[in-house]
Amino acid sequence: MSNNKTDEIKIDDRRKMILEELNREGKIKVSDLSKKFNISEVTIRNDLSDLEQMGMLERIHGGAVSTHKAYYRMSLKEKMQTNQEEKRSIAAEIASMISDGDSIMMDSGTTTLFVAKELKNLKGITVLTNSLAIAEEIGYRENISVILLGGSLYPKHQFTYGDDVINQLKKYKADIMILAADGVSAEEGITTYHYLESEVSRQMMARASKTIVAADFSKIGRVSFAYIDSIENVDVVVTNTKANKEEIELIRKKGVEVKLA
Repeated sequence: MSNNKTDEIKIDDRRKMILEELNREGKIKVSDLSKKFNISEVTIRNDLSDLEQMGMLERIHGGAVSTHKAYYRMSLKEKMQTNQEEKRSIAAEIASMISDGDSIMMDSGTTTLFVAKELKNLKGITVLTNSLAIAEEIGYRENISVILLGGSLYPKHQFTYGDDVINQLKKYKADIMILAADGVSAEEGITTYHYLESEVSRQMMARASKTIVAADFSKIGRVSFAYIDSIENVDVVVTNTKANKEEIELIRKKGVEVKLA
């Protein structure tokens, strides 16, 4: 007779090992996993399907690839179409936390770009950003003053970085910093895939009175390449109801407010 609780633990352990291998290799095959765990390919495919629904990987023919590695190879336009509804709900929640007349710093990222789209009804706000896409999105609006930080350009994802950006940031102090993180972890802090931008984001946090992290559910519990800052230096994390609940509780225990959009 099968013990359901024991079976569930075994499934969880197996899926954890699958994700660990995927993070190491970037790509896994159903046939290899079937041999490794001595179970059927059908069972492995079910594991991969469930993990895909959780946003942990992306299915391909015969296996899967790491979602974040596939994600970071995308253009900005392609990223905008990934988890689009989740990002929109996060953006709407963050926009509701901003008042007329606020000064805001925003780093680059698709979620912060969605936030920028939600600012159209606010009056007298100032947005300082290193994102060309954000500046282009709201720069023409009469009710919004935009300051674009000049520096070295990373063209694929349309952001500026480097010493020129950092030196300009020292001239400003903002009410709110909205940060688009690639990884949000209670233990490992806020991280990003773009190491060139990590210092820009860190300095923005230092120059703002309040930091709001915008991260869709797939970023919660993930650790990316470059460290930005510890979770304790964040005031609010805005994510989705699908985010890892255990990680959310750990983040809350660090004294950070978490809003589920």
